[in-house]
Amino acid sequence: MKINNPKSFFFSAVVLLMLFFNQSCKSEYSIKLIRLGHGLDISHSVHQAMIKADMHLKKISNGKMRLQIYPNQQLGSERECLELLQIGSLDMTKVSGAVLENFAPKLKIFSLPFLFDDKEHLFKVLDGPIGKELLKEGDDYWLKGIGFYDSGSRSFYTKDSPVEKPEDLKGLKIRVQESVSAFDMVSQLGASPTPISWGELYTALEQGVVDGAENNPPSFYLSGHYQVCKFYIIDEHTMIPDVLLVSTHMWKNLKPYEQKWLQEAFDVSVPYQRELWTKSENESLQAIIEAGVKVSYPKRKLFQKATQQMNNEFKKDPEMAKLIKRIRDEKD
Repeated sequence: MKINNPKSFFFSAVVLLMLFFNQSCKSEYSIKLIRLGHGLDISHSVHQAMIKADMHLKKISNGKMRLQIYPNQQLGSERECLELLQIGSLDMTKVSGAVLENFAPKLKIFSLPFLFDDKEHLFKVLDGPIGKELLKEGDDYWLKGIGFYDSGSRSFYTKDSPVEKPEDLKGLKIRVQESVSAFDMVSQLGASPTPISWGELYTALEQGVVDGAENNPPSFYLSGHYQVCKFYIIDEHTMIPDVLLVSTHMWKNLKPYEQKWLQEAFDVSVPYQRELWTKSENESLQAIIEAGVKVSYPKRKLFQKATQQMNNEFKKDPEMAKLIKRIRDEKD
């Protein structure tokens, strides 16, 4: 088994002890608890969809299987939760496709700028054969994909001045996720990519460690980053979904009908999350505008042209070139 950048044994031991203690307090002999950790707030559409999945799971299993959800990075960052899945100390998590590319390289396709024309194009890919293939990419790393949640489109936001064209990014320090593709994109636009964990970003923006970041409207609003950054530039450079993952250690220990229950529960939660997400996007945009944030829509073609080299680099890999073509063909 290969574990990417393993954390200390101490961290894993503490988390494992915490999970064991919480599970032992339940009636483990009558209820099978699936331990699910994620980094988002309980008001987020992702968490609400997980509650929906838990309720459906309870119903179809007659109460024999439930989710035990740990939000707000209680069990660590997205990368840490992935590593806990790999060693079997955690059962499920939700991570951004950008973070997952470090474990399943083919998923870096989602970080290719301007790959999707719109949300309809994205969902057609995610819900079709291509999406099912990509969910299997983590199997060799003990990470089984069971579905995609909507995470909208990512755009830039800055503290001191708007980014109306690629040249406006030159010299700025922009926070990025732990993703090679995100590094490359921001670098090609002339900015300095700076990796900072999501939980530390507000302070980094406030103290000037970075000049801006890039994310979707609900994340920009719910994180409070709009209080520091007064310019939100909707260029929608990437549409990177969230990926629901199960530890293969746990999955293999489930009976076939239990696997079916778990898959069905999250299948039911996907359209619900997407509906909540759309509502959250609209509410978040309205809220940041009312809070005094200047929202603008620059010409996307300028940013697309500025990142064309990244598209060319991706296509040097024959397998990736074929995947790009298949995705692009889905828009027709």
